[in-house]
Amino acid sequence: MLNNREHVLYLMNTYIERMPSLPTTVSKILQLCNDPKTSPADLNKLISLDPVLMGRVMKLINSAYYSLSQKVTSLVRAIIMLGINTVKNLALSTAVLTQIGGSKNFQALNMEGFWRHSICVGVTAKLIARKLKVDAKNLEEFFIAGLLHDIGKVPLNNRISEKYFEVFSECERRRVPLYLAEQSLFELDHGDVGKLIIENWKLSEDIRDVVEFHHKYFAYEGKYQTMVYTVAAANYFANANEIGFSGDRYPEVIKDDVFSYLEINWDYLDSLEDEIRDAIAKAQIFLEVAK
Repeated sequence: MLNNREHVLYLMNTYIERMPSLPTTVSKILQLCNDPKTSPADLNKLISLDPVLMGRVMKLINSAYYSLSQKVTSLVRAIIMLGINTVKNLALSTAVLTQIGGSKNFQALNMEGFWRHSICVGVTAKLIARKLKVDAKNLEEFFIAGLLHDIGKVPLNNRISEKYFEVFSECERRRVPLYLAEQSLFELDHGDVGKLIIENWKLSEDIRDVVEFHHKYFAYEGKYQTMVYTVAAANYFANANEIGFSGDRYPEVIKDDVFSYLEINWDYLDSLEDEIRDAIAKAQIFLEVAK
């Protein structure tokens, strides 16, 4: 019977160890983009060495979303027009999609619904961070943290899919949040598994903490409380408004402490809905480009 934490951790670790690490080009792009001195020319030199990523950047700038009157053929011009942060998000988003595989890995979850939810959390977190006057160069970190917050569901869904179906049944039967049903059956949750992936990919500590604590934010004692709380609020907004589907039919109501800390309320989040849906439409282009 699969309910022992050590056994589930073993299965998760063996799965994650076989997951490809992020491409070298993507890791270097993340490093470059964290340097405020990075220029489009710097990115151009790096991306030019990766024909696949170069093709995705060109596909994005010439997509219907941007509706340009003339086709862009210069990579450096594409980078200037898109902006360094958009190129960074494109590189990471498409790399993550490639690493975790296609719809065959989403047996208990619907891939399109899962990613729409993830994108919604990312764009909502970024908008909240902007209201908090987070430094502009750090706003994309909130988007990435939101995008990846549920990444731990993928190994659970893929490696022990039959048991993961039982988790959904448990949610329905008890009307409880997904992470509590996971803890009940596996003695861990998707946040614990997601942390292992973020560490394996050698992403930053703030993203690791968000992934691990976005449901257990009330127990968080680290130095990234603003990001953890922001993604927790964004996650609740996405679930409550059923934007995409993360498998969480009975999400936990966010604690008032979170709204007080962030100095926002539900009316503020509701006022963002049109802006959020527009941002989701833009971010979903990344998924199309990754195909």
